[in-house]
Amino acid sequence: MGLKSWLSKPYAKYLIGKEKKWINNPLETQEKVFNYLISEAKHTVFGKDHGFDEIKTYEDFKSRVPVRDYEGLKPYVEQILEEKSDVLWKGKPLYLAKTSGTTSGAKYIPISKDSMPHHIKSAKNALLSYINETGKAGFVNGKMIFLQGNPTLNKKAGIDLGRLSGIVAHYVPAYLQKNRMPSYETNCIEDWETKVDKIVEETMKEDMTLISGIPAWVQMYFEKLSEKSGGKKIKDIFPNFSLFVYGGVNFKPYEKRFEELIGKKIDSVELYPASEGFIAYQDSQNAEGMLLELNSGIFYEFIPAEEFFNENPTRLSLKDVELGVNYVIVLNTDAGLWGYNIGDTVKFVSKDPYRIIVSGRIKHYTSAFGEHVIAEEVERTMNEACEKFDAQITEFTVAPQVTPKDKELPFHEWFVEFQKEPANYIEFVEFLDKRMQEQNVYYFDLIKGSVLQPLKITKVAQDGFMMFMKNRGKLGGQNKIPRLSNDRKIADELSDYLVK
Repeated sequence: MGLKSWLSKPYAKYLIGKEKKWINNPLETQEKVFNYLISEAKHTVFGKDHGFDEIKTYEDFKSRVPVRDYEGLKPYVEQILEEKSDVLWKGKPLYLAKTSGTTSGAKYIPISKDSMPHHIKSAKNALLSYINETGKAGFVNGKMIFLQGNPTLNKKAGIDLGRLSGIVAHYVPAYLQKNRMPSYETNCIEDWETKVDKIVEETMKEDMTLISGIPAWVQMYFEKLSEKSGGKKIKDIFPNFSLFVYGGVNFKPYEKRFEELIGKKIDSVELYPASEGFIAYQDSQNAEGMLLELNSGIFYEFIPAEEFFNENPTRLSLKDVELGVNYVIVLNTDAGLWGYNIGDTVKFVSKDPYRIIVSGRIKHYTSAFGEHVIAEEVERTMNEACEKFDAQITEFTVAPQVTPKDKELPFHEWFVEFQKEPANYIEFVEFLDKRMQEQNVYYFDLIKGSVLQPLKITKVAQDGFMMFMKNRGKLGGQNKIPRLSNDRKIADELSDYLVK
């Protein structure tokens, strides 16, 4: 056992023990965070505009601060870009995290001096929780990699600007710097395929013990490693590889392919980081979901997803949430985001402690016929189908086909890139549709009422999704394929990447 791994166990026990204080007092913790945020932001432009000096309770807050997305917050961000201080939070942001927008183009999410440490602490606590629970700490002795975006930072309005993963790369603790892969120069490569090829070259002979990143891009890395080594399993290339850390998407659709590439099952830890704040992390290998970060400068609100598009949807604080309900998660942070809808839906799977799963995106759904199918439903269905029929997929997405040819009934079109096709393709498709009907009563009614015909699969060519993302300028980093769309934009763009 190396010195680092030996020391990490008592260190993990001590720090995770300290975290228990807020974990065991969740509602009091959130109340303290709420009071702190209101008090600190009273004299900001936003605080004055919304009467923060008169806010005493959460009900007061809801009456003054509406729920908004980036477009709603943009006028305040523009003041920050004009180099004004004390706009959304005291002083100026420490960083601006650049993310891709839809209607607004690039989005600039403020990260403050107060909020930045939470990003680092949460990622560290995820690993310490794993060590504390399992006693497995060997990975700290070897090399670690995070497949991430370019760490190069630029300036905008005098503030450092970059992708979140690039910003966080500057905060790797000194004691881990020697373990960190790839090199800074390689991390700065913009072209994703060139970057992964270089990472393969740099890591091939190293003792990799922890690998982290979005599953689709880690899978690409593993496949290139296997190809470069003449077909070896990852466990034979990296005998001490023991922990996979991921976030951003559901890992289940990739699990079988990972096990096949690695050559064995591997422990994994799920994270829920966002530019807007580090929201949750998996604190246990034996419990479902991720621990909601209640003591990290974020006061949470939750809106039942089925009410979100109503004129006056219900807004709840933590004390009123229920298990098993899909909620749109709303953030109020010590970076100056207020009533901010990040677009994700979550579901509570435990209230002791408060653990969540990410169930989808409120904007990623299919409801062209009133069915409101969500990501959780299609992912669960695909996972079950792949398991039952021994199939493997690389990626998939779903879109409505409203105007099919030859006067057919409309249908849901599933675009699927198979790694391994099911032995009985027809039964596979029938199973998918049956399970969708069982999960979604609206979809069931539309099928039985002959408004829709059963779903159809359109096969995407090998590496088709990767080429699609590349041509969109979205290859690599934190970019992901939406599971569902309510229109044909992605479906039409995929037409060049289908099995002919």
